[in-house]
Amino acid sequence: MENMDLVKAIGYAALDKKANRLIVQDLRNRSDLCDYQVICSAANERQTLAICDSIEVYLKRNANLRPVAIEGKQSSHWILMDYGPVMVHIFLEELRDYYALENLWPDVAPMSIKPKTESSV
Repeated sequence: MENMDLVKAIGYAALDKKANRLIVQDLRNRSDLCDYQVICSAANERQTLAICDSIEVYLKRNANLRPVAIEGKQSSHWILMDYGPVMVHIFLEELRDYYALENLWPDVAPMSIKPKTESSV
């Protein structure tokens, strides 16, 4: 699976569980950790877990991919999913604003992923 296809799959799975403020940052040639990061928010801990589970199940079923690691599921305030070239950050709304990860690279324009429509399925 190409990196951008992985990013889109993650985005669709997150949006399926009503993730808020989903953005993607292209960090190629800027970060040693990953090529892309996906950042989204949730209203409560239950929703952060649902988004995480949706991403994990979708990628396992459709691409036979498993994350290298998942951190933060215990508290569900900030869940980090490591898919190698793509890192996923799922935040509670207030923590996302506090940490403001997207501001670490102010010169990187955020990309958005639109929800799938019935005609694009």
